[in-house]
Amino acid sequence: MEHLKLTAEVQPHQLGQRLDQTLAELFPEYSRSRIKTWIEAGLVQVDGKVVTVPREKVFGTEQIIMQAEIEEDTRFTPQEVPLDIIYEDDHILVINKSKDLVVHPGAGNPDNTVLNGLLYHYPPIAEVPRAGIVHRLDKDTTGLMVVAKTVEAQTKLVRALQKRQITREYEAIASGIMTKGGTVDQPMARHPTKRTHMAVHPMGKPAVTHYRIMERFRNYTRLRLRLETGRTHQIRVHMAHIAHPLLGDQTYGGRPKPPKGASEELLSVLRQFQRQALHAIMLRLEHPITGELMEWYAPLPDDFVELVEALKADYELHKDELDY
Repeated sequence: MEHLKLTAEVQPHQLGQRLDQTLAELFPEYSRSRIKTWIEAGLVQVDGKVVTVPREKVFGTEQIIMQAEIEEDTRFTPQEVPLDIIYEDDHILVINKSKDLVVHPGAGNPDNTVLNGLLYHYPPIAEVPRAGIVHRLDKDTTGLMVVAKTVEAQTKLVRALQKRQITREYEAIASGIMTKGGTVDQPMARHPTKRTHMAVHPMGKPAVTHYRIMERFRNYTRLRLRLETGRTHQIRVHMAHIAHPLLGDQTYGGRPKPPKGASEELLSVLRQFQRQALHAIMLRLEHPITGELMEWYAPLPDDFVELVEALKADYELHKDELDY
């Protein structure tokens, strides 16, 4: 059992929320059920007073002290899952995640995940909530993610994410011909009827995605995107919302639409590209312990490179026919 003292201040926008809901937002590395247990056990102080009722309302600006009790997570099994670790020290590691690799066990993917691989690679990480995972990539999204090896590093990384102090950039291929870059600033929430989907929703959490055009092809546009927030499926939902879903994203409407007169080579590449065209290419952060500014890049995976080359070849073949 590890004991940890966590502190935070209730934010003004949380006025009227339940205490357990508020703490789950302030400390997203811990589940709401776990936080509720800590509240009921008398481990939470609000403005110096112990509060044991999870449904008690907050008003904003209260000072929180939470005495967390963290047990080693024994639910998951260490497994020798290949992980492309591009950086590691005593406190963090950075992974270049491959496609078809799920980050955390769940329905339909009980094992052989990044989490199982982390437990095998560094067994003490079992003492860190969620085995140190502070942000996720979807199963078929490739690229960079940072993992904390200690509770202290995880707490500071999560706080940095909340304060938008970690820079994450992506490359993507979007459907349609886009004329300029921009920003999608639309709140997101769970889809009202499709529970595995996310959606733009006026009552959702803030979500901001910046994008710029790198290259235009026939029927498709290559983008560089930067996340200001990190909601589930954020880039995929935001691009679909502006009618430019990511190529290959069957969940949000990005089924391949070959341009007129496409070669058999391009048609073959499009048929074989069975995932959303999204890659986390750059990660920049201040080291949670040393404060050093660090930056990593992950080259595009082979299937993404093949896709770009095929789209370029098609564009070159037909560019004299285009009016842009």
